[in-house]
Amino acid sequence: ESEEMTHRLTSEKITTGKTSVSDFLAARPVEAELDAIRCALDLAVEAGCRLHIVHVSTARGVRLVAEARAHGLDATCETCPHYLLLTADDMERLGAVAKCAPPLRSASELEQLWQALPQVSTLGSDHSPAPWTMKTKENFFEVWGGISSCQHLLPLLFDCGKTTSAEISRLTSESVATRFRLSAKGGIEIGKDADLTLIDPLAEESITTESLHYRHHHSPYVGRTLRGRVVRTLLRGKTIFENGRFLGGPSGRFLRPLP
Repeated sequence: ESEEMTHRLTSEKITTGKTSVSDFLAARPVEAELDAIRCALDLAVEAGCRLHIVHVSTARGVRLVAEARAHGLDATCETCPHYLLLTADDMERLGAVAKCAPPLRSASELEQLWQALPQVSTLGSDHSPAPWTMKTKENFFEVWGGISSCQHLLPLLFDCGKTTSAEISRLTSESVATRFRLSAKGGIEIGKDADLTLIDPLAEESITTESLHYRHHHSPYVGRTLRGRVVRTLLRGKTIFENGRFLGGPSGRFLRPLP
């Protein structure tokens, strides 16, 4: 089975006529992702290192990491909002703006991922700094992939109604700080950085191309109206975003995790 998948993945570049969204989805089945996760886990055991796997798109992948952790490996995993909110059918419908790797999965895989969320350590927004010209190729395999969700990560989670505020905080803050040993982050208490996000849970906001703060204004979420609006963001006690506007220039510093 693995040899068959390897052949399918390598031959996509030389097989004529395989250029569509459905061809791309078929070339990257869940089994290929699971094989990659197993390989990474085996290498981590061999090396005796910590391992964090990003962009896990399936509950079966989450369970593989959880099983390895139960057997003593220091392994965790992350997923992204698009794997919880968008499906392969959405990729077929939306096209290039919804391309990512691993690709979006079936509706049943999505629901199973929600069920496995307590075993997921972090939730990342992903990023795709690509101009639209890189997403207009006729061959879907050549289209630039990645889905920018940073701006709407929190509203997307609040709006879907499938998780709690405490779980959102764990996935986007507490567990992130713990996993990457950032002792000054991840909580509201004396001695930690005053990194705060204030959200109006009742406010609604429509996502339009014009409202995107990304350099390249495209998102698979354009057209949605979300409940739960970020009204203010503070970095170390200083307001850097308020009521839809960034205040001042770029700020911040590199963080060094504890050894």
